[in-house]
Amino acid sequence: MQITTTFRHMEASDAMKELVQEKVSKLKTYIQGHFEAQVVLSSERHLNECDMTISTPWGQTYKDTEKHDDMYTAISKVMDKIERQAERDKGRMKAHRSQAL
Repeated sequence: MQITTTFRHMEASDAMKELVQEKVSKLKTYIQGHFEAQVVLSSERHLNECDMTISTPWGQTYKDTEKHDDMYTAISKVMDKIERQAERDKGRMKAHRSQAL
């Protein structure tokens, strides 16, 4: 698992990096093997934006963006959406494998 965190128009914070690492590591339950996460945290006036892209070795990509007043809330909302996408795809893969047998 490789995580790249980029900060735009804001100070780099170790607390935010650790939060992103903690949240992304939860995806191991849905994605097996090595995957890459690219997270861009930016601040513009009063809105904070979190843009996240997860790439798996078998070509699956999960991407989402969330804007909110609080950066921690934006990170949590993006992770919730990506977890739902990964969970849905894991169910599809299981269903596809069971039909093939």
